[in-house]
Amino acid sequence: MNSNLHPKASSTADSRSAVDPPVSSSTELWKDLVRKYQKSSSSRAIWQLVNTVGAYFAVWVLMYFTLQFSYLLTALIALVGGGLLVRVFIIFHDCGHGSFLASKRANDAIGFLTGLLTFTPYVMWKREHAVHHATAGDLDQRGHGDVPTMTVKEYLAAPLLRRVGYRIVRNPIFLFGLSPLLVFFGLHRFARSGDPRDRRSVLWTNLGLAAMCSGMALVFGLLPYVILQVFVMAVAGSIGTWLFYVQHQFEGVHWERGDQWDFADAALKGSSFYRLPRLLQWFSGNIGYHHIHHLSPRIPNYNLERCHDAETLFNEVPSVTLWESFGALRFRLWDEEGRRLISFRELRAMRTP
Repeated sequence: MNSNLHPKASSTADSRSAVDPPVSSSTELWKDLVRKYQKSSSSRAIWQLVNTVGAYFAVWVLMYFTLQFSYLLTALIALVGGGLLVRVFIIFHDCGHGSFLASKRANDAIGFLTGLLTFTPYVMWKREHAVHHATAGDLDQRGHGDVPTMTVKEYLAAPLLRRVGYRIVRNPIFLFGLSPLLVFFGLHRFARSGDPRDRRSVLWTNLGLAAMCSGMALVFGLLPYVILQVFVMAVAGSIGTWLFYVQHQFEGVHWERGDQWDFADAALKGSSFYRLPRLLQWFSGNIGYHHIHHLSPRIPNYNLERCHDAETLFNEVPSVTLWESFGALRFRLWDEEGRRLISFRELRAMRTP
């Protein structure tokens, strides 16, 4: 789940567009290749709504009926609910890119409703996420919906309090545990810019959440509902943040300064191909094919695998297996001289005479 950790509001006047990225002569080939996979399918989208949003509602019904018999069983069902909420977020995410359905109005309607389920204001998130796509892999444009990452030089030059704060933010307990809850329950409740569209987006989302949460509290009881909702969101947030982390922080990742930044290189070398077992791939809505998603956000999630398998262009993209991905936990800083991510232990070794 791309939770837009520490998103930074900015004017779109000088931001690159995620829908129409900068194109050089070397990228015309991939534009032709991906074009045929950008077509939305109403039947596949509707079926995905049924097997995802429908299943998510079914999980809440099951939790209601099991709550009076076994808390353990309810907790196990809530784990499944957290996984399904990740998939709901992928639908929300595709709507934000205008790829889930052909109709903009339908995308916006489904985006708003799935935004309620994920506690995310659709219009504001869509704008901020577009900036992420336009700047991912650009060292001069960090801070737009990405995982906070300092370079070695920046870290060493930073004052003590900033270094301590950075270590806290990059600690896995904070990054994958506390941070998603702070984002979805706290940060998303406020507009982060003066744009009236953002303010309206947050207002209508908060009003919808107030109605939804009040109704659920009446059905479940206030305390049981709060516990279950927080637990489901914690599971989904941790998984989603982990996915986003691995997709942009992996061995061999490609980052450049702005004057050397290239859109296609940032997508194909700076976004990982996360090879997940089939069941996890389903729950994560094919977002492991992140290299293709960054290359063409207009491709709906249900076409990403087909695009990857059919085109030889993607045979050499960086891939990360589930087991290999856990090694990314050690990464903390970007070493510009070595052009790689390193750990704090490696930094100490570099500084030792």
